Amino acid sequence: MSILICGGAGYIGSNINKMLSEKGYDTIVFDNLVYGHREFVRWGRLIEGDLSDEEAIEEVFAHNQIEAVFHFAAYAYVGESVTQPEKYYYNNVACTLNLLRAMRRHGCKTIIFSSTCATYGVPERVPITEEMPQNPINPYGATKLMVERIFQDYSAAYGLKFAVLRYFNAAGADPQCEIGEWHIPETHLIPLVLDAAAGVRESIKVFGTDYPTPDGTCVRDYIHVYDLATAHLLALEYLQKGGKSDFFNLGNTKGTSVLEVIEAVKQVTGREFKVENCPRRAGDPPILVGSCEKAMTILGWEPKYADIQSIITHAWKWYQKLAEQL
Repeated sequence: MSILICGGAGYIGSNINKMLSEKGYDTIVFDNLVYGHREFVRWGRLIEGDLSDEEAIEEVFAHNQIEAVFHFAAYAYVGESVTQPEKYYYNNVACTLNLLRAMRRHGCKTIIFSSTCATYGVPERVPITEEMPQNPINPYGATKLMVERIFQDYSAAYGLKFAVLRYFNAAGADPQCEIGEWHIPETHLIPLVLDAAAGVRESIKVFGTDYPTPDGTCVRDYIHVYDLATAHLLALEYLQKGGKSDFFNLGNTKGTSVLEVIEAVKQVTGREFKVENCPRRAGDPPILVGSCEKAMTILGWEPKYADIQSIITHAWKWYQKLAEQL
């Protein structure tokens, strides 16, 4: 029996692939390599393909006994989703239906899904719990919410077993520095600040310094990619043991401001760089922090690298290694 990882050549999928392989699972990575990296598939087998190609998906299931599916194959640039919504609805929703049809044809009923806190939109309060209203404010968040609802309907009609994991801000790198964050283009705060520390960019821009937060900058919940991987493994084991389909937030339950991230990068790297204060960006909530009590209670999950220093230390080691390779 094998585990299929759709999008397993990407940042988070590759970390789950490594962990599953270390636990003895036979893994198959299915990835079109548009945003993923062939170099990241260091464990298991790579099948290059796209979820828009139903014949390719059918081939995977027809020639392998797939026990469960991890689904990371989504586009995830919020700004792009606003300007190109068709691209996002087709890839994130329609292609997921292709995957689900193949799973049904071959009797595979277990899926762990990479969702997002973007399904909540602007929260009515923090920390965000799984029961709070979901009102996404961009097509990216809307596509993820739509897939969540599809899973519920498939569960009721066809017996699908699912675990939906809603991430907050994934960050850091594999502690052994074998894989890490490598986005083109890069939009995440920590790698951008590391760019400034490395002299790759002239400065780091801070969008808004007058928010109702302790230092006036936005506060976000950063979760180490290793801890995300651990949660996925626990979710698989939970479903295998008969756990009911459910939704789980994944974060650190505490927030870190933009200025705190910048200061931590300076401390870890020992470098100074220019910081530019800029006007707020439209649609940036002041605080996004999640409650992860449900994942801790039901899955037995406990983040190992919960402090921002550890996250940035691993990210910086990976950043330096990647720079040497490019």
